[in-house]
Amino acid sequence: MVYTTRSKPRVRLSSSTSPANTKVSAQIFERAYKILDLLSKSQQALMLKEIAESCDLHPSTTHRILADLCLGGFVEHLDSGKYQLGLRLLELGAIVKDRLNVRQVAAPMMQWLHEQTQQTVNLSVRQGDEIVYIERTENPRSGMHVLRPIGGRAPLHLTSVGKLYLAAADPRLIESYVLRTGLQGKTINSLTSLVDLQQELAFVREYGYARDNEELEIGVRCIAAAIYDHTGGLVAGLSISAPVDRMQDSWCSLLMQAAANISSSLGYGRL
Repeated sequence: MVYTTRSKPRVRLSSSTSPANTKVSAQIFERAYKILDLLSKSQQALMLKEIAESCDLHPSTTHRILADLCLGGFVEHLDSGKYQLGLRLLELGAIVKDRLNVRQVAAPMMQWLHEQTQQTVNLSVRQGDEIVYIERTENPRSGMHVLRPIGGRAPLHLTSVGKLYLAAADPRLIESYVLRTGLQGKTINSLTSLVDLQQELAFVREYGYARDNEELEIGVRCIAAAIYDHTGGLVAGLSISAPVDRMQDSWCSLLMQAAANISSSLGYGRL
């Protein structure tokens, strides 16, 4: 999956987190959603007046919100003066579709890997500075309590899947990540310095898999392998989570085999 840098919508929000500002922010997003919802249901482009009346908004307010949505590519302002949904929504929809496809394609191999190890198998994707768990196969009798449910998030540098993404990133982007996050730790084993993180990422690049040695949660170790799509882009990470005393080195080859099979099913290496 290829991530491109785009202009972002202007957000007229104060840095204050007072209740009043929070309420204003919620109103802005609610109104923007109403406009997008209206345009998505319309078979044709609409004039500003039509949008304002349908959404029960003042024309000036509608114009400001539309200007922001146009700037972000979510809405397109036509030469006729009318508005319609923009291509940015199509791009976001394609990203969601790709991730849903990854879940569907990965499901059989996740089940196979779970049967081989009898441990929790996770499928995760990157979202900003975090990974998000989008699928999991687990055994309730494994004795391991998973703290992060499907949809749960965790910092890139504290997870095996997150390290896959960092290892594939440009060094400048890694440094930017460090500056943004400060490499905050969760346990005594967390990697909280750039030097330690770079050493671990070098391991990932050399051996083709990543590991988490109780860095996110004491008592739990993880290993992860990358999943690629037909473009060669890193689209997800497949990982095994297990109690420290159960993790086995032999699972690395099984994990990498499963991830490679999923990648192949997504078209990786066929061009």
